[in-house]
Amino acid sequence: MAVDRETQFHVLAVDDSLIDRKLIERLLKVSSYQVTTAESGIKALELLGLRDEQSSSPSSSSSSSSSSLSTNQQEIEVNLIITDYCMPEMTGYDLLKRVKASSSLKDIPVVIMSSENVPSRIDRCLEEGAEEFFLKPVKLSDMNRLRSHLLKGKSQVQENEIQQNQDDHKLKEDNGEISSSNSLNCKDSKRKSREIEEELSSPERKRQRFPSSSLAVES
Repeated sequence: MAVDRETQFHVLAVDDSLIDRKLIERLLKVSSYQVTTAESGIKALELLGLRDEQSSSPSSSSSSSSSSLSTNQQEIEVNLIITDYCMPEMTGYDLLKRVKASSSLKDIPVVIMSSENVPSRIDRCLEEGAEEFFLKPVKLSDMNRLRSHLLKGKSQVQENEIQQNQDDHKLKEDNGEISSSNSLNCKDSKRKSREIEEELSSPERKRQRFPSSSLAVES
């Protein structure tokens, strides 16, 4: 059954291994997620609108021109990030810290993957804000576990948007923007009321609607 693209959750999958990246992409698509892939933490930051100083290096410049990402050079909006832990230049743990340190991205759920079961590494990622730590190879059942994190992340983003709208509204009130707008609306309303009154009180409106003959009383 086809899923409306607009209703799909958008997942950013980050892994330097092409084989693992293709596997996670296929599993996510089978689970009806919209997927964008990145081959490095630096590329992921670029897609998210965060530039890293290392991205100016020749190696990262060549990787950023990857054909799989050539159509996605602008900032994208995602509902969840799933990233490998062990990657060159920037680890999944470093990417996690950068995301959580960003005021605009901190509410995006992040899941870490690794082929190595290292308790201290897992604990460190969870303490830094990761939602879960998957051991590779990831399975379809792991993808099903993502939905609760996606829903939580989406709910948090919506709450932040509501709060931002309320703050913007209050700021406009403080600056007098809303009151002045209401004042203009009030003046327009009064002007229209006067026009209606003048129209109703005009001689044309006061004339009898029926001929006098129709009102004559028979003797």
